[in-house]
Amino acid sequence: MNANALLQVGLYLLVLVLLVKPVGHYMSLVFSDDPNRVTRFGARIEHGLYRLCGIRADEDMGWKRYAIAMLVFNVIGIAAVYLLQRLQGWLPLNPQHFGAVAPDSAVNTAISFASNTNWQGYSGETTMSYLTQALGLAVQNFLSAATGIAVLIAVVRGFSRRATSSLGNFWVDMTRATLYVLLPLSFVITLLLVSQGVVQNVRPYQEVATLQATTQTLPMGPAASQVAIKMLGTNGGGFFNANSAHPYENPTPFSNFIEMLAILVIPAGLCYTFGKMVGDRRQGWAILATMLLIFIPLTLGAVAAEQAGNPALHGLAVDAHASALQAGGNMEGKDTRFGIATSSLFAAITTAASCGAVNAMHDSMTPLGGLVPMWLMQLGEVVFGGVGSGLYGMLAFAVVAVFIAGLMVGRTPEYIGKKIEAHEMKMASLTVLIPCALVVIGTAIAVMVPAGAAGVANPGAHGFSEMLYAVSSASNNNGSAFGGLSANTPFWNVLLGICMFLARFPLAVAMLAMAGSLAAKGHVPESAGTLPTHTPLFVVLLTSVVIVVGALTFLPALALGPIAEQLMSATGH
Repeated sequence: MNANALLQVGLYLLVLVLLVKPVGHYMSLVFSDDPNRVTRFGARIEHGLYRLCGIRADEDMGWKRYAIAMLVFNVIGIAAVYLLQRLQGWLPLNPQHFGAVAPDSAVNTAISFASNTNWQGYSGETTMSYLTQALGLAVQNFLSAATGIAVLIAVVRGFSRRATSSLGNFWVDMTRATLYVLLPLSFVITLLLVSQGVVQNVRPYQEVATLQATTQTLPMGPAASQVAIKMLGTNGGGFFNANSAHPYENPTPFSNFIEMLAILVIPAGLCYTFGKMVGDRRQGWAILATMLLIFIPLTLGAVAAEQAGNPALHGLAVDAHASALQAGGNMEGKDTRFGIATSSLFAAITTAASCGAVNAMHDSMTPLGGLVPMWLMQLGEVVFGGVGSGLYGMLAFAVVAVFIAGLMVGRTPEYIGKKIEAHEMKMASLTVLIPCALVVIGTAIAVMVPAGAAGVANPGAHGFSEMLYAVSSASNNNGSAFGGLSANTPFWNVLLGICMFLARFPLAVAMLAMAGSLAAKGHVPESAGTLPTHTPLFVVLLTSVVIVVGALTFLPALALGPIAEQLMSATGH
């Protein structure tokens, strides 16, 4: 790894960490129970929305009502996006006259965008009308992200409140997440992207003459606004098929930096929000430190693997061009305007968060370079993770970590002043293990069923990696694709749709159930036997729990895929 790569990674991390406190403090004001200068500023619009929708903003919900509201709202969203796709041929804002999307693809896409996954088995510019893109997909980008934030805030209230059955109001939390957080930040990011050349219009596609005396079709559309929210909401669905590698979505190195920053700024800031809302900012910094302790080494590992290139091509006289190219690093599947370091950093960021946007082809990464984004997803999307969902997933791991520590010293575990008992452990275990089970079982089904293997173009270890990556992406609500897998088939659309749904909503319900149990408990004062959960020791313990669960679950599968491919490459195969 060279100094330039270290400088790029270091600059990104520096800017991100500097933004954590101001963004996190702002969001703590947004979700505060007490009126403040932020909520007073938008109070008229906020209360007008409540009156329009018949919402009683002062009504608190128990965890069951909160969960039911969340589920009903998202099921309606799934139905609405499905219908938009099926009816788009008869609806306006369709200058290219695209017809109805196939039923299996439509239901897969509807679940994908409602679950904050944004897996896309289709090509956006040749499938979706402007109306479907803007009213269906872009709106779901806001709502799915707001749902994740709302569930997190309810979970945080479970830790901060005492002897109560209420976790807040789902509709208020959704409204505030959208009105005060996602919309303003999306507006700023959209303007920055438009300034760099990202398209934002509703014009028909343009036919232009080329230097070869032929014509080329240039896709148009409201891309900048959807790119902004797909990044900020860790959604990841590309307006164009090439996603953030498309020059109309991501034209310059500066736009690339803005998009990378947008992916992690809210998940990182929510760590500070968590610490502020539970009354101990050190707790938030400890969670953030854990995320960085896992993220930084894996990111540097991906950059180093890509800069080293494919060992199978080093020194081969058979293809002098390939040998020379790989000697400078693996540029296959990467855009020259971004280079190896930034492309590898983007791959790590987008899979550490549940974003899934890509600016390079993950399928073309070296075996070890491709292992990093795959494993970051398999860790549970808790190393930053999705907006809200990543942090509440990490809190589930924290509950498991304090339980393990309690077993070591023989006392009831505590976390942030709340006793962790059987019910909390069951809910935390479900949250940790459901994505793991979905990945392992889903990949096994895909390998055994002929319809699953039929989509693989590359046999052997690499083909297995493609299937493992696809199921890992869906089962952790990421949405990125390794590439090389023909996944827009009834089998893959149904399998991945089931994985996306089960990886999002049962986990959210489990965390709300845990939050309801915690909120009903009183505060346990610290004693000599209390494990401090803001110290470097706890950061190391929590990091170890995350890594051990990921290693024990997925190392056998990784050994059949990227690890086997690396060993074959090292021997010239």
